[in-house]
Amino acid sequence: MNPTSPPPSSASLPLSRLLAHTADAVRAVRAGQSLTDALAACPAEARAGTQALSFQVMRSLGRARALRQQLARRDPPPWVDALLLSALALVWDAQAAPYAEHTLVDQAVEAAKQRERAHVAFVNAVLRRFLREREALVQRTDADPVARWNHPSWWLRRLWRDWPQHWQALCEAAGEHPPMTLRVHARRGTPEAYLERLRAAGLAGRAVGPYAVQLDEPVPVQRLPGFEAGDVSVQDLAAQWAAPLLVGAGDDALPTGARVLDACAAPGGKTAHLLELADLDVLALDSDPARLARVGQTLGRIGLHAELKAADARQPDAFWDGRPFDAILLDAPCSASGVVRRHPDVRWLRRDSDIEQLAAVQRDILHALWPLLRPGGRLLYCTCSVFRAEGQQQIDAFLQRTPEARLLPSPGHALPLPDNGAAATAPGQGTAAHDGFYYALLRKRPD
Repeated sequence: MNPTSPPPSSASLPLSRLLAHTADAVRAVRAGQSLTDALAACPAEARAGTQALSFQVMRSLGRARALRQQLARRDPPPWVDALLLSALALVWDAQAAPYAEHTLVDQAVEAAKQRERAHVAFVNAVLRRFLREREALVQRTDADPVARWNHPSWWLRRLWRDWPQHWQALCEAAGEHPPMTLRVHARRGTPEAYLERLRAAGLAGRAVGPYAVQLDEPVPVQRLPGFEAGDVSVQDLAAQWAAPLLVGAGDDALPTGARVLDACAAPGGKTAHLLELADLDVLALDSDPARLARVGQTLGRIGLHAELKAADARQPDAFWDGRPFDAILLDAPCSASGVVRRHPDVRWLRRDSDIEQLAAVQRDILHALWPLLRPGGRLLYCTCSVFRAEGQQQIDAFLQRTPEARLLPSPGHALPLPDNGAAATAPGQGTAAHDGFYYALLRKRPD
């Protein structure tokens, strides 16, 4: 099966219906709504197929917009435009198209008949013209960087400025399908033992770290042996570096019962990993009560416990009892520019001004949490971002204004590239595919 084709659960639905729902989702994203929220509004029986198509559309939206502007200079009504963009994104590259080109066009026209009958002839004319003039149209759009790289121009400028040797590879990587990586519960098994369970279930994968297994093909979590019992969780490889970095090892390991603050904890993957690795007294914090509930659900599934509090990390008076923490994990709010493969709508939702605003929030949280750390304690700052403003530049500025802080060996910027694109080191790094992250481990000078 083509990886972008709708899964079997949607196979019985007409393609025209899936394309109509895909246009709904694309229209919502263009209006500023996240693709996750847009898909939640999709009928359950069509959601999986719509997600598969919507993800591919988001990965080629820049190209589709440039093509549509050549084919129709004036903007059509929003839903019609979203349908055209969806069809063009799915059909422009014949080798990557999930369906035969004429099938896609025919079904897009059928979708227009169901929703916008007044524009059926227009949709048909635009898409038929594209099929006739595909080569010339695509060649002309190659000169447009947004179409060529499928990222907004401001994003391209930041990547070029931050990573002049890697920006093109980062754009290409953002269009790939991410691997499904699992974290084996350290108290219950090893990657090697879990691989045996996978093989018995007819699934294949490989060990890619001390706790990680990467599957050859993604599967629903219900097919994972022991998932409901908490034996294994879904977590990207780079995200699995956080807990070992903070917990430490050997003489530098956190002692049993150490007080740990997990700030911005939702959805709880890193919280769970901390508790799987050591017996810790963890306070998991998140400003969103609904997202905090997901942390509780995650911990309930793996059979471990942390204190949960809904509060803003920038306001310690709302959650701190005055006892210093031995360690703090700050997984700070960020642009999510390192996880575009998993959230391909992010690049189209963010604005250049968002980065400076997010950097200010990160600075404020660092400033608020640092006094809560005991002398000699450590704080791990991380973001799932490839932008230096949310990583190296943030920590460089913090170190300059915080003389009692010292940077310990840390991965730094780990780019979502096969060779990592940087000289980062992390537990179990290897060369396996992973998301983009930034990690800085800081120690507070003892009194």
